[in-house]
Amino acid sequence: MVTRVDGNGRLVGITGVGIRVPERILTNAELEQMVETSDEWIVERTGIRERRIAAPEEASSDLAIPAARVALERAGADPSEIDLVIVATSTPDMVFPSTAVLVAQELGMPRAAAYDLLAACTGFVYALAQGHGSVSSGLARKALVVGVDVMSRITNWHDRGTCILFGDGAGAVVLEPVRDGGFVGFELGADGSAGDDLCVPAGGSRAPASRETVEGDLHTTRMNGSEIFRYATRVMVDSARAVLETCGADVADVDLYVAHQANKRIVDYAAEKLGLPPEKVFLNIERYGNTSAASIPICLAEAEDQGLLDAGTRVLMTGVGGGLTWGSAYTVWPGRNGA
Repeated sequence: MVTRVDGNGRLVGITGVGIRVPERILTNAELEQMVETSDEWIVERTGIRERRIAAPEEASSDLAIPAARVALERAGADPSEIDLVIVATSTPDMVFPSTAVLVAQELGMPRAAAYDLLAACTGFVYALAQGHGSVSSGLARKALVVGVDVMSRITNWHDRGTCILFGDGAGAVVLEPVRDGGFVGFELGADGSAGDDLCVPAGGSRAPASRETVEGDLHTTRMNGSEIFRYATRVMVDSARAVLETCGADVADVDLYVAHQANKRIVDYAAEKLGLPPEKVFLNIERYGNTSAASIPICLAEAEDQGLLDAGTRVLMTGVGGGLTWGSAYTVWPGRNGA
């Protein structure tokens, strides 16, 4: 599904971004004491040197709420103005109520529609598209979109193929009508035939929690690394090209490429295939690892802090994750502030 934003609707853009990551840092040196691996191997294969790990008492909402508060403050938005809260996550606090409902309640948004969205690492891009649609159509005045995952809760710390990759964190954005700039188009897709290559086998209605599922580590992430690498490198390039073509844009029009931080080699490969020079590619995987749905909004927050998101900056975002899902968004950073 690829769509250029209808020019007859309201322009909608990101007016505030926020981030929250746990204090605990897990380094590659520490992982060397846990599984058979080395700092050199991890850095060479993934680009990751450390990742953040949530404290035992920290759940997804505990990271999402402070990230959202920062985004609201930077947008100059009052919580009462938010009509829609979407939390993209694979690690909700619980099955229900949704993490989004908990976030909305804590932030003082008792009348906002709120729900969780599960599209794994692509969840944030999916949520942007849904939030944009609601605000553009007038269904919502302003929307809060959060990407958050506490991947350490579903990581098998004895599996060296996956435990080196994941970290915890949250990023949030406020979407509202803007005078100029805003989203230009989206491309979203999914391929369930490859779903088994990246999954958490148990915990749903197919395999509810039992002694057997717990003892078999079936509630943790399983990944066919080589297949996922091949898949991700292909679809990230295809998705990015598709959204740019639909938007009437070229790679040369992209000022900043913000890809899901799954693996530095994947991002580097996609950027090279697209023809994007390193100075246009945002990377922070070295410090955070793969934070799933949180990775793109964390990048946006840090990019803004580094002065990379001035008014008029053209940003291409692309994600790929379990499902398998993928998605891209092309947006022009708006001026301050909303319309």
